[in-house]
Amino acid sequence: MKQKGTIGVTTENIFPVIKKFLYSDHEIFLREIVSNAVDATQKLKTLASKGEFKGEIGDATVRVKVDKKTITVSDNGIGMTAEEIDKYINQIALSGALDFIQKYEGESEDAGKGIIGHFGLGFYSGFMVAEKVTIGTLSWKEGAEAVMWSCDGSPEYEMKPCKKEDRGTVITLYIGDEEKEFAQKQRITELLNKYCKFMPVPVIFGKEQEWKDGKYVDTDKDNVINKVEPLWAKKPADLKDEDYKEFYKTLYPMADEPLFHIHLNVDYPFNLTGILYFPKIKNN
Repeated sequence: MKQKGTIGVTTENIFPVIKKFLYSDHEIFLREIVSNAVDATQKLKTLASKGEFKGEIGDATVRVKVDKKTITVSDNGIGMTAEEIDKYINQIALSGALDFIQKYEGESEDAGKGIIGHFGLGFYSGFMVAEKVTIGTLSWKEGAEAVMWSCDGSPEYEMKPCKKEDRGTVITLYIGDEEKEFAQKQRITELLNKYCKFMPVPVIFGKEQEWKDGKYVDTDKDNVINKVEPLWAKKPADLKDEDYKEFYKTLYPMADEPLFHIHLNVDYPFNLTGILYFPKIKNN
């Protein structure tokens, strides 16, 4: 059933706020969209561990593609029904991830593990660079129908059935002329390495390349952005000083070796893990 309506917002000027003032740096849109896709795969794993989802999880990867004026981010996660789009997309500032965590809170320590998004405006950061955004999605729920949602950056949206056959979500950003730098492969590679290097599921962008006949050419192997395992997730007792230095070199290949580091592993009064590096500072 075809549906048209107006996105529920508290102000008519929400889109200018998103485009210009919500975030100081427009490049974080990719982090937000990819994080949502990662969340969708993590939610499916949680449902499978609870026995609510009994099918095959299959290819639990997030794929990013750039094609002239569009950026596409796709996943094989839980997908959404028309009702869920109404709740989580058409009503700005509601958070699907937060709802999901609250639902399973207390049942398992891992229920919300790896689910990143907590703010309902994350998806709408895409409008900072896009003049139009579409969502094609099919829920994991039995008997669900695929839905196509689209919005041109105004409070008006359109939602209708579509022919998507695979579970999951495909988000397409139609990049505006003023933000065309984000439709460049090199720029997206840079952002994925900056923001998505430690995502908990594989993030794929194009194919790995090799040098052949005087130029780089694509191979048949997927280019997985987040190959580096985060060192902070390991126990300090299992690591050597060389491991910390190599990890730092991976992150900052052109930097000098750090003076020293501190491995943070705090569980009270809050949980915190990380590695604090102290780099050399050069003064004239």
